[in-house]
Amino acid sequence: MLRVGVTGGIGSGKSTVSRRLAELGAVVVDADEVAREVVEPGEPALAAIRARFGDEMLCPDGSLDRAALAAVVFPDPDALAALNAITGPAIMERIAERRSAVPADRVTVFDMPLLVERRLWVHEHLAIVVQVDVETRVRRLVDQRGLDEDDVRHRIATQVDDAERRAAADVWLDNNGTPAELLAAVDELWHERIAPFNANLLSGIRTRRPDRSAVVTAQRDWAERGARVVARLAAALARTGLGVDVTHLGSTSVPGLIAKDVIDVQVGVPTLDDADRPEFATAMRDAGYLLSEGNLGDTPHPRGADASGWAKRFYGGCDPGQVVHVHVRETGAQGWRFALLFRDWLRAVPEERDAYAAHKRALLAADPRTDVYTEAKEPWFEQAWGRASAWADAAGWTPTPGERVAAE
Repeated sequence: MLRVGVTGGIGSGKSTVSRRLAELGAVVVDADEVAREVVEPGEPALAAIRARFGDEMLCPDGSLDRAALAAVVFPDPDALAALNAITGPAIMERIAERRSAVPADRVTVFDMPLLVERRLWVHEHLAIVVQVDVETRVRRLVDQRGLDEDDVRHRIATQVDDAERRAAADVWLDNNGTPAELLAAVDELWHERIAPFNANLLSGIRTRRPDRSAVVTAQRDWAERGARVVARLAAALARTGLGVDVTHLGSTSVPGLIAKDVIDVQVGVPTLDDADRPEFATAMRDAGYLLSEGNLGDTPHPRGADASGWAKRFYGGCDPGQVVHVHVRETGAQGWRFALLFRDWLRAVPEERDAYAAHKRALLAADPRTDVYTEAKEPWFEQAWGRASAWADAAGWTPTPGERVAAE
């Protein structure tokens, strides 16, 4: 089952996107709808709101006076936090129940205004952010919904800004145009990415890089893409109870370096036996990553070194919109260490980064096939290992993994 999160600021049009995804076949769980349900008369959350904010929060018929509550909590961060503490757990429990009941072959969409604010996007395979300029949102909400302009601006100010949303967004849907343009963008997204992603998960098919001409110029968003992969894997692996480290590395982690458009991530595990545990494979698959059988190690450096220090497990992602390779290595092993060293060395020494880029171009000019290109780089890596190790000794370098996931 593919999990998709949809979010956006008030007035962005995220509900329109969710409705279209439902028409295309997704099962949508609307957080706002659930939020209304959990505060209906007779619900424990409504009683808690009354106890915290007073009888004046109720209408004569015993239902919640939403306008009165909004007037209290939106201007007051502490009051808003208190409300969220009451309603948040009840909402998330009911959402989990709804999503767990969705058939395994369907796409489930979580329509959630606070997907970014509450960092819930890390549990979704894809996060879609619907974006509209602030002034356009204000005008739409005032003119089309009849809302008070000051209230609208205050609500917008309490939400995260576009920079934070963009960092969490796998898909950035611009809704500054016409409704027809937005629907066309959603249709394209469904057919080209969402439906194939779900099919890959169901069929156990990982996304592979192109066979030829796979190297591209450095992309400005590689760091953000890598950070999202790291965050999702860290969240998924936290449930295993293992203490692991998750790091973006490889060429896409080095600013300015040409590379295959592949996000490489390293997961450090206490021992490789931990990576073979069923709960590890289950967590990886739930996050959208499949084990590649037979890919059990890297080329040892220097030549002739003990191969056991370069053993690993390899997983590939299923997202057709982003190829991801996950290298699972034992924390502290030579292969784990060198992956971090190579990244940090190229970041710290621009001349070596540029020399590596020139070598890549030369190999591609000779033969652009991906497998041939990959194999041809090994002699260069053998020489680079020595230079990188000398730099590490001189600089006093020590490995610094990325996100650390504590055992629960």
